[in-house]
Amino acid sequence: MTTSSEKAAQRPREHGSDAGAGEAEAPRRSVASRIVNRLGSGAVQVVLVVIGVFWLLPTLGLFVASLRSPQDNSAGGWWTVFLEPSQLTLENYAGLLANDTFVASFWNTIAITVPSTVLIVVIASLAAYAFAWLDFPGRDWLFLGVVGLLVVPLQVALIPIARLYGSVGVFGSIPGVVLFHVGFGLPFAIFLLRNFFAGIPRDLLEAARMDGGKEFTIFRRVILPLGGPAIASLTIFQFLWVWNDLLVALVFADTSAQPMTKALQSEMRQFGANIDVLASGAFLSLVVPLVVFFAFQRYFVQGVMAGAVK
Repeated sequence: MTTSSEKAAQRPREHGSDAGAGEAEAPRRSVASRIVNRLGSGAVQVVLVVIGVFWLLPTLGLFVASLRSPQDNSAGGWWTVFLEPSQLTLENYAGLLANDTFVASFWNTIAITVPSTVLIVVIASLAAYAFAWLDFPGRDWLFLGVVGLLVVPLQVALIPIARLYGSVGVFGSIPGVVLFHVGFGLPFAIFLLRNFFAGIPRDLLEAARMDGGKEFTIFRRVILPLGGPAIASLTIFQFLWVWNDLLVALVFADTSAQPMTKALQSEMRQFGANIDVLASGAFLSLVVPLVVFFAFQRYFVQGVMAGAVK
């Protein structure tokens, strides 16, 4: 039998062994975990803010240059406006809006971007629903063909399609530019929406079919409301791509159908004499995509994060 003093002597050893076991069981933090924790520190956030400010400096310089006269822009850098705020003026924008060529290019840009975006969203939504939920012969092979088109460079089709447009009489026109954007925008759009639509629970579609819903009714009443975030994300992506396009415009748009990107590029030939037109025109072309992005920002974030949390 052990006495009370022997039991008391054993207790520290038992507690020590328990403590040692607890220390041994504590998981060791990985290098990646320590890096992630450090990235959340205040110092790193300050560094990221500084990087963001430097990233926005060119945009700020463009905006300030668009509000200065050509003489002021030639005399010194845009930062001198902080010492002489009287340099700021709206005369550049007034002259730009009075420029018939640039105003026409602005409306050409809208006439190209809006139909291209709408057609791609409508056609890709219908095709993605068919690939995700309809059974028809060769469905998987057709979808593999769509995926394969994602790797086809746009440049390889410029000359063949230019010859085709010339033979049918649409070369240099706005419909020709729109058709080119639609043709090369559909593979990515179908791929994006098909993967999102395939994640919708099958029970919802089966319940709609049991209630007598036709396929188009199911697409309109079930798929479109649930796929709104993905469709909004596609709309933003496509709008930005077409709005900022220069290569397709240079090849397929003549002077009467040129968008703003081509009009600004033609002004680059006399950069020193046209800095007022270039700065104000470039900033105006920047404002519209920003307005579209912030208008659909909530849906864009939902579409990007869709599927991240189950």
